[in-house]
Amino acid sequence: MSANPLLEQSDNLPNFSDLTPDHVAPAIETILGEYQQWLDALDPESDCSWERLVACEEAMATRLDHAWAPVSHMHAVSEDPGWRDAYASNVARLSRFFSELNQSRARLTAYQALKHSDEYSRLDQAQKKIIDNALRDLELSGVNLPDAKRDRFRAINEELTDLSTRFEQNLKDATDAWHMDFPSADALKGLPDTALEQARDRARQAEEDGFRINLEFPSYIAVMTYADDRRLRETVYEAFATRASDQGPNAGQWDNRDVIHQILGLRKEQAELLGLDCYAELSLKTKMLTDASRVRAFLTDLANRSRDKARSDLAELRAFAGHELSPWDIAYYAEKLKRTKYAVDDEEVRPYFSADDSMNGLFAVAQTLFGLTFRRRDNADVWHPTVALYDVLDSSGDLRASFYTDLYARKGKRGGAWMADCRSRHHIDGRSQQPVAFLNCNFPAPTDNTPSLLNHDEVTTLFHEFGHCLHHMLTRIEHPAVGGIAGVEWDAVELPSQFLENFAWEYEIISRFARHFRTGETLPRDLFRRMEAARQFQNGLFLVRQLEFGLTDWELHSRFDPDKDHHAFTLWQEVRKDVSVMEVPDYNRFLCSFGHLFAGGYAAGYYSYLWAEQLSIDAFEKFREDGTLNPETGRRFAAEILEVGGSRPAAESFAAFRGRGPSIEPLLKHYGIEEAA
Repeated sequence: MSANPLLEQSDNLPNFSDLTPDHVAPAIETILGEYQQWLDALDPESDCSWERLVACEEAMATRLDHAWAPVSHMHAVSEDPGWRDAYASNVARLSRFFSELNQSRARLTAYQALKHSDEYSRLDQAQKKIIDNALRDLELSGVNLPDAKRDRFRAINEELTDLSTRFEQNLKDATDAWHMDFPSADALKGLPDTALEQARDRARQAEEDGFRINLEFPSYIAVMTYADDRRLRETVYEAFATRASDQGPNAGQWDNRDVIHQILGLRKEQAELLGLDCYAELSLKTKMLTDASRVRAFLTDLANRSRDKARSDLAELRAFAGHELSPWDIAYYAEKLKRTKYAVDDEEVRPYFSADDSMNGLFAVAQTLFGLTFRRRDNADVWHPTVALYDVLDSSGDLRASFYTDLYARKGKRGGAWMADCRSRHHIDGRSQQPVAFLNCNFPAPTDNTPSLLNHDEVTTLFHEFGHCLHHMLTRIEHPAVGGIAGVEWDAVELPSQFLENFAWEYEIISRFARHFRTGETLPRDLFRRMEAARQFQNGLFLVRQLEFGLTDWELHSRFDPDKDHHAFTLWQEVRKDVSVMEVPDYNRFLCSFGHLFAGGYAAGYYSYLWAEQLSIDAFEKFREDGTLNPETGRRFAAEILEVGGSRPAAESFAAFRGRGPSIEPLLKHYGIEEAA
């Protein structure tokens, strides 16, 4: 066991070159065994102090996190099926353990005793928050239920873990399984040179001649946006919209419909065991918005305000196209209309934004606002040749944090973009650990002839994910349970990420790094003005789509009844009828690929994106008032939001920075929506 890299000193970075799926089960078994011994020996009367209860548990939880973080990460980014098997079997083991941990009545009694002790009043804010959160989580885990119901609650947790893993694996398999090959570029007319080169590179990697398109997002969106062949767009749309379902080219092979039905039913049953009407009520117990009526009012109010703008956007698009539109026409004609109205298109912009230069632009913003510098570590131990490791240094040159970047799409890697924690800040047994993050994207990979080139949406995605990284890396809290993103209410966790996106729309900033990859020319100001003019282009359609997702999520977790509803798609269609302005084909099975809800943390919480966007735009208005790159305002944002993490309620952190509660006015202005009279 001493040779197992997952059991090495917890303040070391993972040894990815030595790590194999075979290491996972022995490491998790060892760590959970030690954790279980502590739990079995817990005496609520004598072990109810901070040091004997919380500090001991914190040390064990940190060791477990440091072993599991690289496993979870490799499951998301590796093509090796061994990681899938290792993850699936051990995530179930972890689920069982934490279900028992959070239903331990001895643990509950010990935390209650500490809460009501004299020591509690002497603890700092972060320590009190950890104790309060633990008591809340114990209650929400069914610790006070009668034995039979408590056992059922625990069994549901384990089932949900298995089902979420199955959902994600079905989606990955369905995404990877589909592709189309073309002997020449003739059938791909309209695709820009960069997209064609990517298609050629995919074929080459598969040891095929010609060009390959697939369902990885860079390939999918390139076809939807540029392919002149309408039938090709429809074919690719159908494959994408039917992934992991009973429809489409791989119908029934990785069908997530029954998985969705089971997940929703089990979540409802859990809520009912706790005496709640629905899972949405359970979800809000840990959110910034704690009132279900406020969530529904927020979403429906925005839907009512934005529907006319969305209809206007669609009518403009139809008039431009000269015919009725299907879903596979929207991106295509929107790009052409944007080019006509604003004389700008993504491919004109893309050559100015290499991934490397965009990273350097991020670094410059962080240096100005937060006094940070970044240094790439040579010869880092990484899991793929394109991965890099950076150290983050403070203004004194001391190490503040580190982060890995894995920026490019490839087979076997989870789609989308996300940040995950590798190491959390802590100080245990005289040793300090600085935070370490994973920054993951799915950008077009470099080819033999060009670097990775991003459109502006991808640049904002990079800024977004780096905002999450900063939240994790800049924390001053040395307790992992409430440091960085941990412990932050889910509907506020997107605040720093969406906030940072705004800096990608400031010419003063992007002109410092946006250089044409061949000529070195700075992004022309005239081109930026055209980009800025087009910023709100068709954003009514975008907003109602986000509201469709948010309301679908909310209705599924508020009203879905597994004993009455045949499947969740009925509720989705009801929401679409009320909110959406665009019809979709009957074969569309969007829910089967909605990983945020069924394999992520957004169940009854997808509204968080729009709620946090409101917070982020409001926060950025303060920078506009003080000067976009004002270091003093940056230091206040870091001190009041990034550095405190989850050690206090998000509403308090926002008010401490902004001087008041959030306002919806900046959000409405951003989307060009008039306030209600």
